[in-house]
Amino acid sequence: MPDRAPHDVPPAAAPRHRTSTTERGSFCLARCDCGWRGPARRARSQARTDAERHLADVAAAGG
Repeated sequence: MPDRAPHDVPPAAAPRHRTSTTERGSFCLARCDCGWRGPARRARSQARTDAERHLADVAAAGG
């Protein structure tokens, strides 16, 4: 079976969108189970806002 590109994954097998934040030294970044990763931020609150925006973008796109 040939490898599939991420955009070829059937909707039922597409990854869920669950976000979390991870700290690396003095920086915090948001991540999602789909593979999305936000920029490194010094403020945890800004990393959480990045995650919320990602979820809003996904919902607006219908995914």
